[in-house]
Amino acid sequence: MIVSVVSMPEGVVARTGLTQAREHLATSRFVIVDIDQGAEPPLAGEPLSRRLGLDDPAWEWLGRPDEPVRGEYHAGTAGGVVPVVHGNRVAHIHVLADDRHFIMVHQGPVELIETFIDQLPQDLPPNAVTAMYLFLQGVLETFRRAVTQAHLEVEDLEEAMFGQRQPEHVHQLALLRRRAAHLHRAFLPYAAVAQEILVRRRMAHHDLPEEQQAMNRLHEHTVQLVLVEIEALRDAARRAASSYSSLVADQQNVVINRLTIVSMIFLPLSFLTGFFGMNFAYLTNGLESEDSFLALGLGLQVGALVVALYYVLYRTHWRQLRDSNDRDATDDQP
Repeated sequence: MIVSVVSMPEGVVARTGLTQAREHLATSRFVIVDIDQGAEPPLAGEPLSRRLGLDDPAWEWLGRPDEPVRGEYHAGTAGGVVPVVHGNRVAHIHVLADDRHFIMVHQGPVELIETFIDQLPQDLPPNAVTAMYLFLQGVLETFRRAVTQAHLEVEDLEEAMFGQRQPEHVHQLALLRRRAAHLHRAFLPYAAVAQEILVRRRMAHHDLPEEQQAMNRLHEHTVQLVLVEIEALRDAARRAASSYSSLVADQQNVVINRLTIVSMIFLPLSFLTGFFGMNFAYLTNGLESEDSFLALGLGLQVGALVVALYYVLYRTHWRQLRDSNDRDATDDQP
């Protein structure tokens, strides 16, 4: 377990143990504590909140593995489990904040926390509540960056498909749709919890400072914006899948048209072959010369091809072209 204590407003980071972190929480005016529990689950026993000196039983879930996304506000302290995009996965970070303390608990290193701690000397949050809002805005930015990257990949894949469709495109589309669904499934509970906790806090505390009210509104607005962007990504992934299906259908139509043209040639020929193979008296006695056989056989074959080609071309290209010209002439009329 790695415990980092950030003394504010100096922004000095110190590595300590849980005992020293508890002392800082009890005596410091403003302190930020980051606890990395590592890849292994915490040992059973006394809850982490009590080991940190937090006696309120409402926070006994702090640091507990496999906790779902949640948000609570109790006795002036806000806490919750928030999702954050870390690489290609979504990690969950436990946070707890009151007027003097901001605690983060997670398993394994998270890039967002390292960036947040490195940025503290420049941001200089005046209190723990502001630090929590800065961290939550960073959480939302991780989702926005992931959505933007996935959106660009969808557009590049669409352009590549229209250029030259490849079999691996369908696998890439499936991965992008799965990523969009994963981001939506991870963020939607947080959006609901954030809306609930912010509204409850605003209704229960009418005397909130204007600065905190502004941070509330900003966070609510950003949460809704990220949710809209994730929905747009899902729509873009569905649109790309539909485009791929349309390209496959168009290619199948081209193949079917070619088979139709081939069948137009061989079906009359097969009919004539079967017709002249019948043992009728007229065929055996009347068509005695080679010229009459060629005239009748080739004439019927050519006639059948001409009729078939005229019908197919008239039904497809010629009539469509004529209808298009008629529509253009109608549109040009005042």
